[in-house]
Amino acid sequence: MRRNILFKTVIVAALFMLTGCDLAQMLQSAYNLKNCEYKYHSISNLKLSNTSLSGAPSALEAIQLLAALNGLSSSLPLDFTLNLDVHNPHETTAGFSALDYIIAIDNIEFTNGSLNQAFSVGSGDTQVLPIRIGVDIVKLANEHSKDAVIKIVKNFIGIGDSSTNVSVKLKPSFNMGSKIVQSPVYLPVDFSFGGKK
Repeated sequence: MRRNILFKTVIVAALFMLTGCDLAQMLQSAYNLKNCEYKYHSISNLKLSNTSLSGAPSALEAIQLLAALNGLSSSLPLDFTLNLDVHNPHETTAGFSALDYIIAIDNIEFTNGSLNQAFSVGSGDTQVLPIRIGVDIVKLANEHSKDAVIKIVKNFIGIGDSSTNVSVKLKPSFNMGSKIVQSPVYLPVDFSFGGKK
């Protein structure tokens, strides 16, 4: 409830700052985006130490992964694209001009960043929102539970035994005339993936 009040307050404040017929469309788009349905779609472009992984790792890749996580390597970059389905159930378009995000996996903050690319979803449509992510899993293992990080990485590369919980927080920004207005709150998206079916 409080989140809705804050969001509406920003919308009303923007109305006082700006005028024009495009303003109403921008405000409606912002409100629609807040009320879209967000779901996990897929993970793509997965790379471990700059090696593309389209399925289970090779024996050499598995050895490299285990060695790195056991402290025999100082760095092991993991890069991937998190794809989210965004469904717009409204009668008008939903969208944003830019986006800040925070991603936590199994209660470990993996990364945060910004997406400086406009995104929109038409009425009744579903579009895939790609969020590019890069982390150093050795650094994560040193800062958090090594077992927890190993579980997460195993699920990313398709050999995990139990599922991984992901929490994504999205904070969109909107162009309103010459002004940029950012949402006062993060929009939460939670899902699980991986593990044996």
